[in-house]
Amino acid sequence: QVQLVESGGGSVQAGGSLRLSCAAPAIRGSCMGWFRQAPGKEREGLAMIYGGSDSTYYADSVKGRFTISRDNDDNTLYLQMNSLKPEDSGIYYCAARSVYFCNGLAVRNFGIWGQGTQVTVSS
Repeated sequence: QVQLVESGGGSVQAGGSLRLSCAAPAIRGSCMGWFRQAPGKEREGLAMIYGGSDSTYYADSVKGRFTISRDNDDNTLYLQMNSLKPEDSGIYYCAARSVYFCNGLAVRNFGIWGQGTQVTVSS
């Protein structure tokens, strides 16, 4: 069973930074993404990275502030988050597809999920 394990969440003041990690030992060369779910809201896609080319795509809400990357040697996905805002608070999930290409930053397109890590940004 494929497992994704997120880490790096925590509490930070507005304007601060956090880096999330997602250990994905059984995922190689697949499309992967980061999602966020705030209380009372639907899970939303933030960023994704293609397998192979490592091309990236970002939601407008995080473009220019967040950076998705991966270390293919140790199969770890990262999300560097800068200039954090209170509205960035929520549970952050990493997700993966079983193929290298991405098919849009939608929850329904990803079949493998981690358990999530909490991020709280205070004003």
